[in-house]
Amino acid sequence: MSAPQPVPDLDAGAWDQARERDGKHAITRAAGATALTPSQLEDRATIHRGAVSRPEVDAFRELRTRLLSAMEGTFVALVVPVSTGSGGSFVARNLATAMAFDETKSALLVDCDLRHPSQDATMQIDTSAGGLVEYLENPDGELSDVIYDTGVNGLRLIPAGTTREFGSEYFSSFRMRLLLDSIRSRHPDCYVFLDGPPVRGTPDARILADIADVVILVAGYGRDTAATIAQAAANFEPGKFAGVVFNEGV
Repeated sequence: MSAPQPVPDLDAGAWDQARERDGKHAITRAAGATALTPSQLEDRATIHRGAVSRPEVDAFRELRTRLLSAMEGTFVALVVPVSTGSGGSFVARNLATAMAFDETKSALLVDCDLRHPSQDATMQIDTSAGGLVEYLENPDGELSDVIYDTGVNGLRLIPAGTTREFGSEYFSSFRMRLLLDSIRSRHPDCYVFLDGPPVRGTPDARILADIADVVILVAGYGRDTAATIAQAAANFEPGKFAGVVFNEGV
């Protein structure tokens, strides 16, 4: 596996120029974008507004409401599973979708599981232009080039891109901070959801927590024990830790 390319630090003026360039028009819906039908969304394991009587839709609406009540303004939320198979990507995708249900808000889902990315495949999106890894490795890359329409109104995706064994160097880079800063400055109505790798096994989740405002831990119901959940939760600052979501899905 190749390592991330080194990127020099920027002075204040260069940082402002890069932030302005990368944030401009980044979350704008592409002309002619087609909304997915309810059956297509179900095929992608994604909730939709029409499924008002389904308990999973109500559950994600409730999660969204609790987050909005606990946080001031827009935020960057890290969603991480306790272990592989706990369903962290499922929760991250649908929590971001629930946020986009509100027409006054938008959501950006970022696949940060560089070892085992899944969001682009699940959403059936052609990401031939690259993703997060390509943006972070290329100091001249445009953020808008790696933001994709999902077919869900108000929801965009940055896929992981080329797989990498470890993400710590990427997530601690200035380019990652620039990405989030660009979105915050140019799109004040946008909520960012980082789909992180499992807590157990690598330090990546802990590093991502440093750049997030709030952390949501996903435990597989009947899969993760109370002890492993407690061990995973101990990795995060209490002030950022929103709680545990028990997931019975995928």
